[in-house]
Amino acid sequence: MHRFSWLFFLVAGSLDAAVSGNSQIRAKAGPSEIVITTTSRLAGAIHSLTWNGREFIDSADHGRQLQSASNFDAGSRFIPETFNPTEAGSRFDGAGTKSTSVLHALIMKGNVLTTDNQMAFWLRPGEKSSGHLAKNTRTLSSHYLKKTVTIGSHGLPHAIGYDVTFTIPKEEQHRFAQFEVVTGYMPPEFSKFWTYDPIMNKLSPLSDGPGEQPHPIIFSTPDTKHAMGVWSAQQPSKGFEQAGYGRFRFKLEKVVKWNCVFRIRQLKPIRTGAHVFKCYVMVGSLKNIVSTMGQLQRRFGRWKK
Repeated sequence: MHRFSWLFFLVAGSLDAAVSGNSQIRAKAGPSEIVITTTSRLAGAIHSLTWNGREFIDSADHGRQLQSASNFDAGSRFIPETFNPTEAGSRFDGAGTKSTSVLHALIMKGNVLTTDNQMAFWLRPGEKSSGHLAKNTRTLSSHYLKKTVTIGSHGLPHAIGYDVTFTIPKEEQHRFAQFEVVTGYMPPEFSKFWTYDPIMNKLSPLSDGPGEQPHPIIFSTPDTKHAMGVWSAQQPSKGFEQAGYGRFRFKLEKVVKWNCVFRIRQLKPIRTGAHVFKCYVMVGSLKNIVSTMGQLQRRFGRWKK
């Protein structure tokens, strides 16, 4: 039985109207509940995910969350972070209490959360990333992000459905788009990196990389009692068949990161409007995740080697 009754927050009107980003959903998964918490500080992005006595998210600044972001070429050579709408906010927001992103709606019902967010650019005009100047001329983008998060998706208690719609504004033209549909920044205790091939039913250790590879990612604690993984039936992107699932270990910052990424590269401008993606984030033990990922593959995968 879900503890939370029907709760609804919605704004219709000016950007100045405030929508609370504070919410929590939960559902039973094995010996514990999966509990997901969002905050106004992060414009409705996911600040915390707990299960079986463990926190899975390292929520520092406005980048280290369970969240979504996009990157575009903006009419010139593609350089990461220089035109980078980000759900939780901007680099300038730091560890502060407010986000440059704007939350327009939050709906919470039982084990399901939906948010509508207007993403901030990661860099402010005039700022640089790795020596490269921001291409955006405003702090708040015209890119909108809608996400629906469902704990226990398809009756699988350890599967979290993560449905994301990115909306590219009509006035922009891009020939390269990179959609980080979901990324998770996790505490360094999740030190074991794994990749699982659900078609071959093969679990293998994965190097630190950093970078991407074509099979789903799982991070676990050394005892494998706590783990988080990601899988999507939509992978891979056309032309990027050897990428899609990334892993990174930032030793100085004491954080690890995984992501599920889709890309579009073409000669003519990418169509504006909605681009829809579905991923599944899995939480539990390593054994729980392997089992759940295999079930998702059998139900929804394309079964191609």
